[in-house]
Amino acid sequence: MNAPLRKSRPYVFWGQTQSLCETCLALVPTKIQILDDEVWYEKRCPDHGVQSTLVSDDAAYWRRCKSFIKPGDTPLSFQRRTEFGCPYDCGLCPDHEQHSCLALIEITDHCNLTCPVCFAESSPQRSHFTPLATVERMLDALVKSEGEPDLVQISGGEPTLHPQFFDILAAVRARPIRHVMINTNGLRIAREPDFVARLAENKRGLEVYLQFDSLSRAGLTDIRGADLRRIRQQALENLEREGISTTLVATIKRGVNDDEIGDIVHHALQWSCVRGVTLQPVQDAGRNADFNKDTDRIMLSEIRRRVVETGVFGDNDMIPLPCNPESISIGYGLRNGTTVLPLTSMVPREELLSVMPNTISPEKYPVLREKFVELFSLSSGALNTGQRVAEFLCCLPSVQVPDNLGYEHVFRVTIVQFLDRFNFCVANVKRSCIHFVTERGEIIPFDTYNLFYRNGAIDGIRARLAEAGA
Repeated sequence: MNAPLRKSRPYVFWGQTQSLCETCLALVPTKIQILDDEVWYEKRCPDHGVQSTLVSDDAAYWRRCKSFIKPGDTPLSFQRRTEFGCPYDCGLCPDHEQHSCLALIEITDHCNLTCPVCFAESSPQRSHFTPLATVERMLDALVKSEGEPDLVQISGGEPTLHPQFFDILAAVRARPIRHVMINTNGLRIAREPDFVARLAENKRGLEVYLQFDSLSRAGLTDIRGADLRRIRQQALENLEREGISTTLVATIKRGVNDDEIGDIVHHALQWSCVRGVTLQPVQDAGRNADFNKDTDRIMLSEIRRRVVETGVFGDNDMIPLPCNPESISIGYGLRNGTTVLPLTSMVPREELLSVMPNTISPEKYPVLREKFVELFSLSSGALNTGQRVAEFLCCLPSVQVPDNLGYEHVFRVTIVQFLDRFNFCVANVKRSCIHFVTERGEIIPFDTYNLFYRNGAIDGIRARLAEAGA
């Protein structure tokens, strides 16, 4: 009689993490499984059973992310003690593994749009404007935590509607903050050239983070609730005229605008003021009208593949960003018109993972030197002197470029995947480097803030945990 044969499981058990039950948002044990070329979370909630969720459709790239993890930078101060465990002690608490690469300061919940997709649930009906004195305390809390913060993003709501907007901008400038972004839907920038001219007076170290989800009426109506094609065109024309650095940012929703990713990247290269494109898979948080997990979710890996198909950045150019590699992928280069020289693939991984600030010089990499000369029609000797450019990229080495080149020649494509109830992972959220600064001076990761803190759910969770531990 033949002995029964053991069967192999249909997946590779990669490891274990903690994710969220997609029904009750409880923290639950989660298997990480690799099935063919896909990565899945299998979650087990005692109340709602087993849930299987796709988190990547490119297991090779997902594995590659693990080799890009580098030591995080510790904040100078923390705002809360570790008591209940991640993600219930934000923050930041001493158990968080990364400082604030980018800090968001929300100055209003008022907006001139009611977007079907809005993590802040802003609208014309909401009317809170954060007082200037409160904003200054928020900025001071950030400076205390960071020393010299790399990047502050003034956000909302629609921040340009704040009656003290330029006073707030001046308050940022008055502190040792290296760069500032304005997160805007572009309506005021499109309609008020005088407002843009005043922005231009402060344009050194400033960048406009302009919503740009689609080039089509259907895509814009689905995501923003209005056909904003003329607004986006006029806003870019006004920003171009004033030479204000701009990033186009698109929320990507499967079946709505994912087929436009290449068009958006190539459109960005038509504008000399545009420094890059940021692509964000829709995060199921806040207002997310008619969201369907099975049809609307899209992975970072899928968006990355669409970017590679553009030919602007290749597969080796779109690298995991070392501070939070599973959540952020970036291709970074220099442009001359619409031609882009990728740099990220030319830099050895050990230099990208260096914990010390370093500079990539064409003298050190002959291939880079040759491509500089070719792209910009330079004499070889012109590369012997130069300046460093890597603004808004605190986690990457700066690049030595000739004196006649600068930040206006930078072009990048960044994919930022925020965590929600589907792809939440405690390890990833501990590495989060994009943080909100609250009016109480707390600093909270973008992911946990929108899941637990913005709506006040954390208070009930902490009360239950405290009662259970009593």
